[in-house]
Amino acid sequence: MTERVPTGTSDFVVVANRLPIDLERHPDGTTTWQRSPGGLVTALEPLLRRRRGAWVGWPGVADLSPAEREPIIDGDLVLHPVTLSDDDVAQYYEGFSNATLWPLYHDVIVKPIYHRGWWDRYVEVNRRFAEATSAAAADGATVWVQDYQLQLVPRMLRELRPDLTIGFFLHIPFPPVELFMQMPWRTEITEGLLGADLVGFHLTGGAQNFLILARRLAGAATSRASVGVRSRFGEAAYDDRVVRVGAFPISIDSAALDRRARNRDIRRRAREIRAELGNPRTILLGVDRLDYTKGIDVRLKAFTELLAEGRAHGEDTVFVQLATPSRERVESYRALRDDIERQVGHINGEYSRVGHPVVHYLHRPIPRDELIAFFVAADVMLVTPLRDGMNLVAKEYVACRSDLGGALVLSEFTGAADELRQAYLVNPHDLDGVKNVIETAITQTPEDGRRRMRALRRQVLTHDVDRWARSFLDALASTAAPTNPASGPGDSA
Repeated sequence: MTERVPTGTSDFVVVANRLPIDLERHPDGTTTWQRSPGGLVTALEPLLRRRRGAWVGWPGVADLSPAEREPIIDGDLVLHPVTLSDDDVAQYYEGFSNATLWPLYHDVIVKPIYHRGWWDRYVEVNRRFAEATSAAAADGATVWVQDYQLQLVPRMLRELRPDLTIGFFLHIPFPPVELFMQMPWRTEITEGLLGADLVGFHLTGGAQNFLILARRLAGAATSRASVGVRSRFGEAAYDDRVVRVGAFPISIDSAALDRRARNRDIRRRAREIRAELGNPRTILLGVDRLDYTKGIDVRLKAFTELLAEGRAHGEDTVFVQLATPSRERVESYRALRDDIERQVGHINGEYSRVGHPVVHYLHRPIPRDELIAFFVAADVMLVTPLRDGMNLVAKEYVACRSDLGGALVLSEFTGAADELRQAYLVNPHDLDGVKNVIETAITQTPEDGRRRMRALRRQVLTHDVDRWARSFLDALASTAAPTNPASGPGDSA
């Protein structure tokens, strides 16, 4: 897996902050590559392998040696590592990406920090990714750039390689115009994205917001008609090109999850989990990265008040929160962890019995099969983000419920809420509303539960991750065909 390959030979290239494999260094000086889990890898790796494509990204460790920077052949896939220093990680990733862009794009739940040094490093690292991509792509190749860490790459790559067809997809929410306008480098980011031939968002609202910004900040002539889901693309005439803008809701490999959740060992483990929790009547489940956008505190407060009011009972109701560690060097994340752990301790101190805590909190990564068993075991799935681009956990829970059991409580402010209309939708800012919806989910009739879950599964199993990727790439391929300019009469600003 360390064979050298020539550059400039790949007709299809994915560019993302991380590679689909992580480099691991061992104390004895040896290194190994470990497969990286995640929805993006699941979605794109099969496409890349079919096309004998390439993936450009960072392998997860700082300061690569010359040997570690060499391209890697992994079957039909070529991996191109991009090197980052510890200082790059601190300023480009933890700084600008996750302390500036992330909070700004998530409704300023935490105040963004606009640090000029971080911006300068973001520009520098984006240029490094663009140059690596330029070197990997064959003449006339298709390049698909992923997510908020690399928003300048499309324009930089366009300047380096005008022969390429370039797509960009944003995996997090795109903010309202009024919030985006806070950004000191708002024009540079907008123009960076306009370097693509197709710019994709989860929701039509994000696409519409971007068209307004393209018109206001970059002077693009933009279409006025509303954008549809996987159809009716918006257009921006910019720099003698027409940039398409669309909505492409991402999904999961739902058929594979459905099959795995039916596995006999998974089912047995789900029964064991219920037994280990004391065989309660109701198991509430939360599964999240430990992030302030996820609304973990909301569901804990709601559960506390339900217990206090006697609308839920610790004798027969248990809440399990699985929280994967995240960005622990960022201060707001450390503060969040402290707050969540205080809440868990308070609830258990007030409402638990010896040997029977009412809240089980795990702050560590959970193996995939164990997570699927929790989905199968849980009676009510609590997905309560204050803001989320999509939230694939909600779809994963639905895919695992072939028994038509369970109930999904879902925040209105997730992208998934636009598709999963038969969930119990809730405004996470309305604590009384959250409590009422949780109580309704707990007490639903089996008939109503099956009806809702059947409709949810129809949506999730039909609109899977392969459909998401194909719809985007088909739209990107069509950008090579002649289009009417966005400045046609009566259609633009």
